[in-house]
Amino acid sequence: MNDPRPTFRDAVDQAGRVVAATSDDDLGRPTPCDDFDVRTLLGHLDAVIRRITHALEHGSVDGTPSIVDGFADGDRTTTWKSDVVALERCVDDDATLDRTVTVPFGAMPGRAALAVYTSELTTHAWDLAAAIGRLDLLEDALAQRSLSAMESALPAEPRGGPIPFGPVVEVGSDAGAYERLAGWLGRDPVWARAE
Repeated sequence: MNDPRPTFRDAVDQAGRVVAATSDDDLGRPTPCDDFDVRTLLGHLDAVIRRITHALEHGSVDGTPSIVDGFADGDRTTTWKSDVVALERCVDDDATLDRTVTVPFGAMPGRAALAVYTSELTTHAWDLAAAIGRLDLLEDALAQRSLSAMESALPAEPRGGPIPFGPVVEVGSDAGAYERLAGWLGRDPVWARAE
């Protein structure tokens, strides 16, 4: 398997740009991810960064929250940057690529976990960008890579229950990369246009 770190770093950088662009006035807005408003999604994005760090350092995400309470209401940009610095120290270590880590979706080599988290960060960056009206901050190449990975890893059926995605939402042939990714993951890709 190729080294997933360059694409993973791009996904972290993209998510960071959208986090930095989010204002306090946005915090109560809904997002395409039904479980999260903007405040909660911000806390989840930072939790993803911390969970990856913990998994690479300690072998699992055990004991790490899925949402960092209070992240959205503090100095988000400074906290995010600090958490990314800690993550980068782990990602820079070549040994993490083949070390087995246990994450919510199973036990796997670190390189596979980074690839999956690339898709999670890319998808949630779209969720957040759609909610705050900043789709201009997104890179199509990340959505294309994530879509390819998710189509291979996530079957169209079954969905729901232990598979935390809704049914595939069909998109038109002219749909962009993020619309196709959102639809594959069960989100309404026209949500961003409707807000």
